[in-house]
Amino acid sequence: MELFNSALGRNITFVRPAYFIVRAFVGIPNVKYYFIFLCVVFFISLVGNIIVMSAIILDHTLRTPKYMAIFNLALTDLLTSSTLVPNVIDMFLFNHTSISYNGCMAYLFFSFTFISVQFMNLVILSFDRLMAIVYPLHYHVKVTNKLMLSLIVFFWLFIIVLVLIAVGFLTRLSICGSVVIKSYFCDHGPIFHLACNDVTPSLVISLLFPVVILGLPLVFIVVSYCWIAYALAKISTLRESIKAFKTCSSHLLLVALNFLPTIFVYSYVGKIHPNARVINLSLTNIIPPMLDPIIYVLQTQEIRDSLKKFLRSRWMGKIATVN
Repeated sequence: MELFNSALGRNITFVRPAYFIVRAFVGIPNVKYYFIFLCVVFFISLVGNIIVMSAIILDHTLRTPKYMAIFNLALTDLLTSSTLVPNVIDMFLFNHTSISYNGCMAYLFFSFTFISVQFMNLVILSFDRLMAIVYPLHYHVKVTNKLMLSLIVFFWLFIIVLVLIAVGFLTRLSICGSVVIKSYFCDHGPIFHLACNDVTPSLVISLLFPVVILGLPLVFIVVSYCWIAYALAKISTLRESIKAFKTCSSHLLLVALNFLPTIFVYSYVGKIHPNARVINLSLTNIIPPMLDPIIYVLQTQEIRDSLKKFLRSRWMGKIATVN
């Protein structure tokens, strides 16, 4: 506990800069094209996630526990893209790289919260698939809207508290030297490495955070699918097993898309060029929110049917109006 006492002392004066300078993409030729690409990604993400959310809201047949989780995933993807991409473009395309101290802490809080909740959403969807396949006869009794809402609220609160603790320890640091954050946003690691007092609490959090946000969720998902595979192995025919496993295909794609690039980037964070690290990290956080709704629209029959029904009703309404 003594390691944390210095960061929690009440009579300590902390040196806080008026602003930080976020520095990334230095010396990259034609980097403006990358920002144009981000604009396209943001637009597709915005439209795609709004379509998925609208389909779930407008179609009462989709108001089930599974689609509550999908709605939460789409909402989180929308918030993640809206938090990261416009700020990145404003900072680096229009050269507004300075950000106030309080603004930086708020930016860090919202960015880390939304990114972290994305991984928790995949845990919730994994739980839903596990219950649907292992307990098909009792699924609607065990997995209710109330249970799903409770899981969603729990994970949101859990992540918010976790990120608040991380931000709280950052505010107990004195920034005596450089104010340059070598990342594409107000990132936790680059900020606490600027401190000139004891950074042990923030260092501990930086080591625990990936375990809690990446490691444990991935372990749960792997164990869930091992359990699902065991349950499917007991089904009498291969055709029935394949049909049941197809219901997991979109979720498995999302797991691979979200977890594998993030784990790769953090595993080689100190072994690649800073510019390559920043680009890989930015793509890891920005591309999944664009692809998630595309995967669910293409892979989920219910959402496709809902969108077709909505477009058909709109088209018929226009024809009736013209006639």
